Amino acid sequence: MEQIYVIMLIALGILAVIDLAVGVSNDAVNFLNSAIGSKAVSLKTILIVASIGIAVGAVFSSGMMEVARKGIFMPGEFYFNEIMIIFMAVMITDILLLDFFNTLGMPTSTTVSVVFELLGAAVVISVIKIMNNNDSLSIIGKYINTQKATDIIVGILLSVVISFTVGAIVQYLSRLLLTFNYEKKAKWVGAVFGGIALAFISYFIIIKGLKGTDFYSSIKPLIKDRTAVVLLISIVFWTLFSYVYIQALKRNIYKLIIIVGTFALALAFAGNDLVNFIGVPIAAWQSYEAWVASGAPANGFAMSVLAEKVDTPTLLLIIAGGVMVITLWLSKKSMNVLETEQNLSRQGDGSEKYSSNIISRAIVRGSVFLSNGFSLVIPKTVQASIDGRFSAIEYKGKRSEQPMFDMVRACVNLVVAAVLISIATSMKLPLSTTYVTFMVAMGTSFADRAWDRESAVYRIAGVLNVIGGWFFTAIAAFIASGIVAYLLYIGEVYAFFGLMILVAVLFYRSNQVHKAKMSEKEEIKKLNREDIVSIHEVINESSDQISKIVGRTNKIYSSIIAGLSIQDLPSLKDNKKAVKKLEKQVDELKSNVYYFIKNLDETSVEASKFYILALGYLQDIVQSISYISQSSHSHINNNHKQLKFNQIRDLKTIELEILELFKDIEDVFNDKNFDNIDRALSERGKVLDTASDLIQKQITRIRTNENSPKNSKLYFGLLLETNDLVKATMNLLELFKEFNEYVKNK
Repeated sequence: MEQIYVIMLIALGILAVIDLAVGVSNDAVNFLNSAIGSKAVSLKTILIVASIGIAVGAVFSSGMMEVARKGIFMPGEFYFNEIMIIFMAVMITDILLLDFFNTLGMPTSTTVSVVFELLGAAVVISVIKIMNNNDSLSIIGKYINTQKATDIIVGILLSVVISFTVGAIVQYLSRLLLTFNYEKKAKWVGAVFGGIALAFISYFIIIKGLKGTDFYSSIKPLIKDRTAVVLLISIVFWTLFSYVYIQALKRNIYKLIIIVGTFALALAFAGNDLVNFIGVPIAAWQSYEAWVASGAPANGFAMSVLAEKVDTPTLLLIIAGGVMVITLWLSKKSMNVLETEQNLSRQGDGSEKYSSNIISRAIVRGSVFLSNGFSLVIPKTVQASIDGRFSAIEYKGKRSEQPMFDMVRACVNLVVAAVLISIATSMKLPLSTTYVTFMVAMGTSFADRAWDRESAVYRIAGVLNVIGGWFFTAIAAFIASGIVAYLLYIGEVYAFFGLMILVAVLFYRSNQVHKAKMSEKEEIKKLNREDIVSIHEVINESSDQISKIVGRTNKIYSSIIAGLSIQDLPSLKDNKKAVKKLEKQVDELKSNVYYFIKNLDETSVEASKFYILALGYLQDIVQSISYISQSSHSHINNNHKQLKFNQIRDLKTIELEILELFKDIEDVFNDKNFDNIDRALSERGKVLDTASDLIQKQITRIRTNENSPKNSKLYFGLLLETNDLVKATMNLLELFKEFNEYVKNK
C-alpha cells in the first residue's frame, strides 16, 4: 500500500512543476504590466530585473508555507490517507483552473484558487467523515477553518473597491502636478516624486518582500510602531538621491522607479505566492515522512504534525525559483494574460477585446450625466486649466512601437500597489496581490482619461468580466476540488490514474487551443500593418491582403462543395469556423482604417479612398462565402434531403471554374504581376454565364421532376451568392487595376 503513496508523491512533484509554470504565466502580469506597458526599458532588461526579484523572493519564502498545512483545515482531525486525497485534489484542480484562465488571457488570484481548493476538498472529506460517524453536519467547524474563507471573500471586495479608488485618486493628483509633459518639469519636481515613490517601494520590499526572513527579524524592532518616522526619513534620503540622480548624473528617475518597482513586486510575488504552487506538495511530502516514521496504518495516523512549524528545505525553494524564472522567459501564455490588462488600460483607441453590456452602458451614461452636472458648477477657466494638464501627447512613429501609457502612470501603478499591499500586510488584511495590482491599473487608467467616450463601455465591460472571473475562480475551485476529492475517495487507485490521464489530456488540448489562437493572431497581424506610409507600400500591402483572403476563400468554397456532396457535417462546421476567422480578420482591417489614414504621408493621401473601397469589396467577398457556408451547414445539420447527383455535378462544374479563376487572381497578387489582371477579368463572363445556365437548369427541373423546396432554396442560394462572390472579386480587380494605373501615371 505504501507504494501508491510514493507514486502520489512523485505525481504531486510533477504537478508542482506544472503548477509553477501555469501560475507564473498568470501572475507575471502583476509585476510586468507597468514596465512593459510604458516601454521604459527593453523587454530583456525587464525580464532580467523580474528574474532577480523572483529568485530572491523564492529563497525567502519558507515562512509562508503554513497555509497549505493548517491555514484552511484542522490537520489533527484528518488521517494520512485523507490528507493525501485533499492535497492531490487541490493540485489537479489548480493546474486545470489556472491553465483555463491563462488560455482565456484573464488574470486571476492564485491565492484564492488554492485556498478555495483546499476548502472544497477538505469540506467534502469532512462531510464523508461526519456521515460515516453518523454525526451532525453542524460540527463541520471542528474540521474547517471557516474564518479564513470569510477573510478571503472580504479581501476580494476590499481589493476591488480600495485599489481602484486609491489608484484613481493618486493618478489624478500626480497628473495634475506633472501633466503629460513631465520630463520638462523642474528638476526638484521629479526629485520629490522620485523620493516619495522610492521610499514607499523600499518600505514595501522590507515589510512585504522580506517578511519572515532573518533580515526582517533583525530590523523589526527598529521599525515597529515607527512607520511614520521611518517613512519620513526614507523620503528625505530618496529625494536627495533622486535630485543627484537627475541633476548630476542626468538620468531619468522615472525609469529607475519602474525598474525598482518591478523588482519589488516580483520579489513579493515569489516570496508570498510560491506557497500557492509548491506548498501543498511539500506538505504532502512532510506528511509522508511523518507517517512512515510512525509505523501506523494510513487510515489510523492523525496528521497533527502538520500543525507544527516546519522549515522548507532551501534547495527546494531554489529549484522552484529556477522553474519560475525559466517560465517567465519562455511562457507565451503570460503575454496573453498581460495583453488583457494592457488592452484595458492603454491610453488611446484601438481594437477592444470585450463587447459592451447593459451594465457598462448604464455606468457610462451615469458618468456622462454626472460629468455634465459638474461642468455646470465648476468655472470654465478651472475646467480649461485641468483639461490642459490632462492633454495627452500624441506619439510619433509606428503605433506598434508606442507605449500603452507613459512612465508617470507606470510609476503610480507600482507605488500604489506596493503601498496598499504593505498596509494590508501590516494590518493582516487578506488583500490579493493580483486584485490590488489589476484594480490599481484600472483606477489609474480611468483617472488618466484613457477611458473616453470611444472606449469606456468596452473597458468597463472588460473590467467587469475580469472581476466576475475572480468570483468564478473561488466557486469553481471549491466545487471542482470537492468533486475530485470525492472521486479519489470512492475510486481510490483507479480514480487516481484516471484523473492523472485526464489532466494530461486536458492540459495538452488547452495548449493546442492556445497555439491555434496565437496562430490566428499572427495571421491577423500579418494582414494588418498600421505602419504603412507610402503609396507603394499601400499597393504591396493590399496585394498581400487580397492574395491571402482570395486564397482562403477559394479553399473554403471548394471544401463546402465537397462537404455538401457527401453530407460531411464536421467538415461544413469547420468551414463555418474558418469563415468566422476570415470575417474577424477583415473586421480588424476595417477597425484600423483610422490609423492607416493617419500614418500615410502627404504624397500618398489618395491611397486612402482606394484602401477603404478595397476593404469594402473584401467584406463583400467574405459575406458571400459566409452565406454559402452558413446555408450549407444549416441544410445538412437539419437533416434535409441530400442534393441530387445532377445538382452536385453542376456545382462541381462551377467550382472548378471558381478554383481556376481565384487561383489566377491569387497568382497575380502573389507575384505582383498586375499586367495579368486583364486576363483574370476576361474570365468573369465565363463563370457568370455558367451560374446563369445552372439557374435555368434548376428552373427546368422544378417544372418537371424536382420535389424538394429545401434543396431548391439551397441550390439557388449557392448559385446567387457565387454570382455575388465573383462580381465582388471582379470589382476589386477593376479597382486595383485603376489605382495601379493611376500610380504609374502619377
